[in-house]
Amino acid sequence: MRKSKIAGVGRYLPERVVTNDDLAKLMDTSDEWIRERTGIQERRFFELGKDTTSNMGTRAAKMALENAGLTPQDVDFIVFATLSPDYDFPGSGVLVQRELELPTIGAIDIRTQCTGFVYGLSVADQFIKTGMYDTILIIGSEIHSSGLDMTTRGRAVSVLFGDGAGAVVLQASDNDHGILSTHLHSEGEYAEELAVIDPGSSRAIPRTQARMIEEGTIFPVMNGNHVFKHASTRFPEVIQEALKLNNYQPSDIDLLIPHQANLRISQMVQRLLSLKEDQVFNNIQRYGNTTAASIPIAMSEAWEQGKIKEGDLICLAAFGSGFTWGSALIRW
Repeated sequence: MRKSKIAGVGRYLPERVVTNDDLAKLMDTSDEWIRERTGIQERRFFELGKDTTSNMGTRAAKMALENAGLTPQDVDFIVFATLSPDYDFPGSGVLVQRELELPTIGAIDIRTQCTGFVYGLSVADQFIKTGMYDTILIIGSEIHSSGLDMTTRGRAVSVLFGDGAGAVVLQASDNDHGILSTHLHSEGEYAEELAVIDPGSSRAIPRTQARMIEEGTIFPVMNGNHVFKHASTRFPEVIQEALKLNNYQPSDIDLLIPHQANLRISQMVQRLLSLKEDQVFNNIQRYGNTTAASIPIAMSEAWEQGKIKEGDLICLAAFGSGFTWGSALIRW
């Protein structure tokens, strides 16, 4: 059976840099408070009238295609991961198809939040392995900043997130390099521990009401301690699952690229797996948590910096709302 290889990587970050001190002007927080708990120093926020979830994804996709030596016309299918689409419907995948001026190829959206890119990569991998498509764009793109509670009430969540997009080109390969395996899990028992509850289709008529704004149910809520505890367990668990299936040990990993949720979680995973610092890539310090975009943004930067080379064993892992978690093991 043929494999899927990552032929190109790309990213797009909005120009506006928002520091912890900038947030301290809006809510009762401080640079020290945020750094100590999350490792984040700054993040990017989108520019109204310039950046959209879809066009940021398109820019990242164009960079990935250029790095792969391909054109948009080479793309057979689009997988778009986001929790912050431009519209309730349609999804953002078709908007990218329009922006790239592609023919009538298929496009789907993935809604598994922080694990969206890993889930999307797994879906695309199956399409290629079965021979349905040869070249697929997988995009993660998020605009969080317009949906956060930028007051003291919402500070525990709002200081975490940033905006941005990342993309990869996945292409069929006949050699031993490529995606070795992907592993996906969920545990809906804890769905409300990290969620945006309103507006929802099953609770209010009409669907959007002023009460939701007043009560703050339109903003993300998170049981931070609960999420941290589960993430610290599931991250190493799903990484070990991928390694075991492919007969590898943590020491064999050339680079682990975790979803950039919290620097403290990444550091804990590093300790639990006895990995060295140069085996783990983190950029949350500069971008915050960009959810579905975080892994492809990090992959793009790591590749550009020479930290991903041909033949390297690369592991991707993510945990987030749902709860969902997953991993992918790749021979680059």
